[in-house]
Amino acid sequence: QVQLAESGGGLVQTGGSLRLSCAASGSIGSINVMGWYRQAPGKQRELVALQFSGGSTNYASSVKGRFIISRDNAKNTVYLQMNSLKSEDTAVYYCAAGRSVVSLFWGQGTQVTVSS
Repeated sequence: QVQLAESGGGLVQTGGSLRLSCAASGSIGSINVMGWYRQAPGKQRELVALQFSGGSTNYASSVKGRFIISRDNAKNTVYLQMNSLKSEDTAVYYCAAGRSVVSLFWGQGTQVTVSS
């Protein structure tokens, strides 16, 4: 089992920045991938960004160039730096981690609201 604790959500104006953090605990040795998904009201959960153990990353096209995922292995923490935020980035952001993208543990979610 992996437990994930997110922080850093909140309210920000269009064009602003936020940084999300997610600390993992438990069976962290099993983690090969960590990242972020989001779910806006009335929409399905979607991938935002993932980082794999080898360092490779995967971003949704909608956030590429604006969001940066990073990982501090010593702290078992993954970050999501979100810049140039848009109203369409408003969603609940979920941290995810696991052995693979089809075997993920989930955090409780943190609300990000971008106001115009």
